Amino acid sequence: MDWQGAPLDCASCRFNARLDPGRCGLGWSCAHDRYAKRIERFFLLNRDLADECLTHPYFETRANAARAASVFRLPRLLDDEDAGVRGIAILRLPPSHAERALGDGDRRVRIAVAHRLPQERLSAMTHDADSYVRTIVARRAEPGLLPMMIADPDPEIRRIVARRVIDPMLDPFRTDPDPLVRREAALRRPALFIADEDLRVRHVVAENGGRAEAEFLTGDPDDFIRETARARLAQLQEEA
Repeated sequence: MDWQGAPLDCASCRFNARLDPGRCGLGWSCAHDRYAKRIERFFLLNRDLADECLTHPYFETRANAARAASVFRLPRLLDDEDAGVRGIAILRLPPSHAERALGDGDRRVRIAVAHRLPQERLSAMTHDADSYVRTIVARRAEPGLLPMMIADPDPEIRRIVARRVIDPMLDPFRTDPDPLVRREAALRRPALFIADEDLRVRHVVAENGGRAEAEFLTGDPDDFIRETARARLAQLQEEA
């Protein structure tokens, strides 16, 4: 069946010359089939035909053709009606083309944009409505840009920022509402979190802090923290 539910007819297909060489066939490799895997297989075996299928009415055919087509034929797909097709075009085109789709209404396209946009232009996406888009931005952006994301509403993104932001910008994380975010920042600057209310954060300080932090935490209310702090002091003594 084709994408509209009609029976496929190889005899009337313009690509039927590919039948005898075994590069297409009903039920396993066909540009007009309704199933994406069969379409994908067709273009894996017939990459030279991809350019001819970029205007096919079925979005799955256009999408799979876009993966194999000449990159010089892809700019027109940035205006395709299907978001998946637009996203594939962005991923294959040079990064400069991604700016055209910064305001695309579909998250799949903006995810592709976040992967391809030049690092110096990622600031335009730090407040994207979609958290996964912002996650990509937090992972790709230069550390100097990350202070713009310190107050991101998603704690997982704030954890990424805490891992990558420049050291002087870790101070705001002392009051972050999520202890796992504070824990991430404490791995880098233990002294800032020496009196944190959460045991998990203080444990990181006890494990990674300097002598002053370890000595302070030997008086912690929690037995496990005190034990960890004493072990850290012993380690620092051996290294001295």
